[in-house]
Amino acid sequence: MNNYLIEPAPHIKSKITTQKIMLHVIISLMPAVIASTVIYGLRALLMIVVCSAVCVLSELIFEKITKRPRTINDLSAIVTGILLAFNLPPTLPFYMAIIGSVIAIIFVKNFFGGIGQNFANPAITARIILMLSFTSYMTTWVKPFYYTMSADAVSTATPLVSEEAPDLLNMLFVKSGCIGECCTVALLLGGLYLIAMRIINPLTPVVYIGTFALLTLATGGDVPMQVLSGGLILGAFFMATDYATTPITTGGKVIFAAGCGILTFLIRNFGTMPEGVSYSILIMNILTPFIDKLTVSHPFGAKKGGAGK
Repeated sequence: MNNYLIEPAPHIKSKITTQKIMLHVIISLMPAVIASTVIYGLRALLMIVVCSAVCVLSELIFEKITKRPRTINDLSAIVTGILLAFNLPPTLPFYMAIIGSVIAIIFVKNFFGGIGQNFANPAITARIILMLSFTSYMTTWVKPFYYTMSADAVSTATPLVSEEAPDLLNMLFVKSGCIGECCTVALLLGGLYLIAMRIINPLTPVVYIGTFALLTLATGGDVPMQVLSGGLILGAFFMATDYATTPITTGGKVIFAAGCGILTFLIRNFGTMPEGVSYSILIMNILTPFIDKLTVSHPFGAKKGGAGK
């Protein structure tokens, strides 16, 4: 009996690959890609294409220089590019988007070992760096369908900073903000697709959004407006569910999502910025190893010092 080793889970292998997972994520993002193209014009689509292409090219060049195995076929770089573009204003200069794409792939992802080993979500980290570096450009918003308007009617405020009470129907279908935030219904369709295909666990977005909504309700805030504003839906379904940078246990996911909800509420209501989704997810990404250590279960029969010792 001493010749047998008790290995930690998982013991059941799945046929689904990283490429298939990323393909499902890309499919889930298509409704929002189409909506953003209709609402913000071809420039939004071009921004998505540019970010995705630069992400793929950056990964290819980095792997060639460092002589690492080629991984662009797993489609993860394309997902990073789309998500980064979704977190940018549609009128951001393209060279800034290119800088963000390079940062996301090379400095946040590949410098830490590549997919599955990065400590934080590449798209979110790149967005925050761009926000700190090019604040005025990253906080310049345009009205939906601005490309059909005269030049002096283009600028606008997002629902989070607008003094006017937003219309709930507009908040669901057409609103100003980053490229990926413009149509909440499109994001929800994509999120439900990922849940139906069992790519993401619904626990994370439910706890994240639920925690934020309860805190908003408890303090007398406008729950529908706050939940549908900014990048909360985008972050909850597509970035707080990232496999590599979030806890692996059920309890850990609850702690992570609740932490994101609390931090988003605090930043929005007491911080100097109107939005807090990106910063909240990044902070919880950093805390993920500690959450895993706190919540991970120990394999039955395991001994200290490793198997066989």
